Amino acid sequence: MKVTSTEFQQNVGRYQDAAQREPVAITKNGRTHTVLMSAAFFEMVIKGRIARKIEDLDDDTLRAISTSTVPAEFAELDKLIEDWKP
Repeated sequence: MKVTSTEFQQNVGRYQDAAQREPVAITKNGRTHTVLMSAAFFEMVIKGRIARKIEDLDDDTLRAISTSTVPAEFAELDKLIEDWKP
């Protein structure tokens, strides 16, 4: 959804509700200036992009990491890094 900043200012509550379903792009001078999104969507986007200490990860995340596997179709990628040294 895309709205002008004037429209947004006149109907803040309406667009806050809409942002619970999808991000709302707010335009200024015809260009996207700001995006309003739900807290849940924001957390989902940010969670995967911030490095966290292992101690800060919840049990479900730790379990998912410990039981994850790489699909066989990507096995050849291991060969690209087998001689790599940090």
